[in-house]
Amino acid sequence: MGAAVIVAGVGCRRGAGEHDIAAAIAAALARAGIARTELSLIATSARKSGEAGIVAAAAAIGVPLVAVAQYDLEAAGPRTATTSARVLAVAGVPSVAEAAALAAAGAQARLLAPRVAFGAATCALAGTGATP
Repeated sequence: MGAAVIVAGVGCRRGAGEHDIAAAIAAALARAGIARTELSLIATSARKSGEAGIVAAAAAIGVPLVAVAQYDLEAAGPRTATTSARVLAVAGVPSVAEAAALAAAGAQARLLAPRVAFGAATCALAGTGATP
């Protein structure tokens, strides 16, 4: 089995700050019992990829930020564990955080931590390979 790939999927309200994004990622990692050093990348929707808070959090954590196309988010949608009616209406997927994590981690990925919220941000973890 290959090395683990662990992806933090992030969703947020417009203008969410780095603190909320980083705190949501930390909460998801803590829930799953995964060290921050094991995180491979941060993923979000292509629409959110320019959000300053997400860009800053990825830079501060030191992992790449991946923008996930709407088509790929929608393809991962059925594998999400939680649903927000508001997010479904606005973004077309049940959970941006979960769909982004699953899509970026690949077709064989599984959810390691469902969506957690902190302030204006949400984060979910998905992984593939030799995950915990």
